[in-house]
Amino acid sequence: MRKHGRLQTTPIDYSPKRPAAASPVKIQDLSFRDGHQSLFATRGRTEDMLPIAEMMDNVGFWALETWGGATFDAMHRFLNEDPWERIRTLKKYIKKTPFSMLLRGQNLVGYRNYADDVARAFVERAAANGIDIFRTFDALNDYRNFETVVPVIKECGKHFQGCICYTMTEPRMGGEVYTLEYYTSKAHELEKMEADSICIKDMAGLLSSYDAYELVTALKKTVSVPIHLHSHSTSGLSAMSHLKAIEAGVDIIDTCMAPYANRTSHLPVEPIVMTLLGTDRDTGFDINLLVSIGEIIERQIIPKYRQYLNDSKVSLTDISVLLHQTPGGMLSNLANQLKEMDALDKIEQVYAELPRVRKDLGQVPLVTPTSQIVGVQTVNNVLFDSGGERYTRITDQVKDLCYGLYGKTPMPINEDVRKKALKGYPRGQEPIACRPAEILEPELDRAKQEIKDLAQNLDDVLIYALYPVTGKRFLKWKYGKEQPPPEVQPKSLEQVRAELALIEKAKVGNVIEKTDKPVPAKSDHLRKFNVFVDNEYFEVCVEEAGRPSVVGRVPPAPGVACSAPPKPSAPAVPGAGTPLTAPMPGMIVSIEKQVGDVVTAKETVIVLEAMKMENTLAAPKSGKVSEINVKIGDTVKKGDVLCVIE
Repeated sequence: MRKHGRLQTTPIDYSPKRPAAASPVKIQDLSFRDGHQSLFATRGRTEDMLPIAEMMDNVGFWALETWGGATFDAMHRFLNEDPWERIRTLKKYIKKTPFSMLLRGQNLVGYRNYADDVARAFVERAAANGIDIFRTFDALNDYRNFETVVPVIKECGKHFQGCICYTMTEPRMGGEVYTLEYYTSKAHELEKMEADSICIKDMAGLLSSYDAYELVTALKKTVSVPIHLHSHSTSGLSAMSHLKAIEAGVDIIDTCMAPYANRTSHLPVEPIVMTLLGTDRDTGFDINLLVSIGEIIERQIIPKYRQYLNDSKVSLTDISVLLHQTPGGMLSNLANQLKEMDALDKIEQVYAELPRVRKDLGQVPLVTPTSQIVGVQTVNNVLFDSGGERYTRITDQVKDLCYGLYGKTPMPINEDVRKKALKGYPRGQEPIACRPAEILEPELDRAKQEIKDLAQNLDDVLIYALYPVTGKRFLKWKYGKEQPPPEVQPKSLEQVRAELALIEKAKVGNVIEKTDKPVPAKSDHLRKFNVFVDNEYFEVCVEEAGRPSVVGRVPPAPGVACSAPPKPSAPAVPGAGTPLTAPMPGMIVSIEKQVGDVVTAKETVIVLEAMKMENTLAAPKSGKVSEINVKIGDTVKKGDVLCVIE
């Protein structure tokens, strides 16, 4: 049907009932998952998916990606939504189109490998709740991390899509590691695992057009199962690489509805539909229906999330991603982390350090969780290394990676870094060579016991098992044990528009609107007050309207100084003790010591989560813990005094 790599065309018929193409491209829509995850920090709410759910079901998509990835975390942490309920709710409206989810292999939807019993239970519950296609990947392309979840997917009668995480160490495919042979050998491994389809997962948008053509052509010759292309738009290469992949015979591609597309997201579906009209790869989609859906998204849904969109750059593309290879979502997280630490001026140093850290850690593909592992360690190196010494503050996840808890890295880890990371590591100083989960103790029964007073079913238990701190907090919200804070409550479109209007007023200095009331004459009852704000001094005159001023406080006697108003409570300032302060903003996930405990210098006292990675904070000196000013689940700022050692 194709000659010399070109699509065969016929006279264009725009009718939605036009003749079917000989080999139509199948399309999976990502708007309900990766679209808002890429553009709007995964803040899309279920209620904002329902207005278009039935229309999306009628388009003819191969599948709708509705779940997985960061949605499980963001929903219970930031939106006060039960992740399991989203699947069940959408299934009520979408009855024809299969549901797809992104499964991080043995990481499931978290940031570490979970025990086999948790992994099996999670996949079973995902299938029971309505997931049909399990897009399964491992950040290291170590398919030993599939050995537990894949049999469960098959037992549940669901579609197992195996992923090959696409990355490079050179400007184009090739070099020391990521060659064409590397990718075809990975495809062979997946076919042996009985993959129903194979996905090229290009998470950072690195795949160029001619490499896409060569790769898809080779994979089609290598394996017999359908080939699926997933490539982000970050670098601007996506449209060209998709078209060349289609010419090479790719079976399925990923797109988003136009309002959820481009930037760090994905190719919009509408131009693809129009490009392929009248060819042997025509999708058969009704462009009028797609336009109608897009208009609803544009008017009723997207305005609620515009505050999350990064409008700091005029350009919609970021070609620099080809240099540091960090996915767009991770880049925005790094920038926010540096901003909260008053170190945004060091962003260029972070970009320069990223490739060095990635090489030290085995040239791992940069995708969750390895993108976070490399990214956070890079920030630590830039901010805390000094005197020529590197890796002075190593995250727990880097230590786990060096030990082998994530699997085998594509290249060996730098030996000096490995030794430094594993010094004092509780599991041992020699890395493992077995499947990582083999050394993990069962977790499910312990989780059931720990959360038995809150959890009412296995789905609840799994929320806690995957996210013990934030999961437990969510279950308290869910069952009325605690009041959810205002920031996790949904907002109406009217509320969002009012907030945006207030922001626009603030930009031009009109937050407080002046009235045209005449200024009254000053009376003899006017009282003067000295007001001190930080280091600034103001003299303020006060008079109660309508009658003489009455001050609810007796003025001090002559010569007696006014007492300052009480300050808000804050962590105690240490006296003779030495404070342990937060080196970065984050959340307290573990407190290893109690007041009165004796500790030695460099012994772990508190564990701080920053950007989903855990940092062990050690005692600054030997002594006794005299104060602990935080509790598990607290959010802290850089410099907050967490505890005091005397």
